[in-house]
Amino acid sequence: MTTLSALSSFVIVVGLLTMTPGMDTALILRTAAVGEPRRAWGVVLGIQTGTLTWGVLTSAGVTALLTASHLAYEVLRWAGACYLIWMGLSMLWAARRRGPDQAADEPAAAGNDFYPGWRRGALTNLLNPKVGVFYVALLPQFVPSGASPLAFGVLLAGVHILLGTAWSAALVVLARRLRAVLHRPAARRLLDRITGTVVAGFGIRLAVSSH
Repeated sequence: MTTLSALSSFVIVVGLLTMTPGMDTALILRTAAVGEPRRAWGVVLGIQTGTLTWGVLTSAGVTALLTASHLAYEVLRWAGACYLIWMGLSMLWAARRRGPDQAADEPAAAGNDFYPGWRRGALTNLLNPKVGVFYVALLPQFVPSGASPLAFGVLLAGVHILLGTAWSAALVVLARRLRAVLHRPAARRLLDRITGTVVAGFGIRLAVSSH
């Protein structure tokens, strides 16, 4: 496999996976719809920070421990499951209790902050061991013969980040254009319930999944 064909194949595979709706999509849409752009971009860049970290660790061979060590995988899996379930239930609970003029878990004083969004996006990605296992299975298939696994693996992770950021930007723009509708109290409660259910569902799925 040549370098060009490897990159082309990787772009197709990862591009399709990036556009598949999932937890990241729900989290980005919800944050962009009810929060401020800085917070939404914090979530986006936090997710991509996690992607870069997994890419570098995988290319260096570190994440192979997740497939080799049952204990390491289980510790990370349960930490991620607990975090996702807590975050999802927090959204559901806050959506039920909040007043009509305040978004769930985003008070006015912190609604514009970049860091809380970045932290949420990064933790959501980094505490999911399936991302690491996915990279362990995926990246080596696209490293051409004779290429440095570390250098080319980081390059592939960079391509993944570019695609993910571009798709996330489209989601943020879409959510901002629909903000007038989604910012209505009833729509915000519905959006929070949907996002909370999706996030908690991913956490439960992670908790009950096997290695």
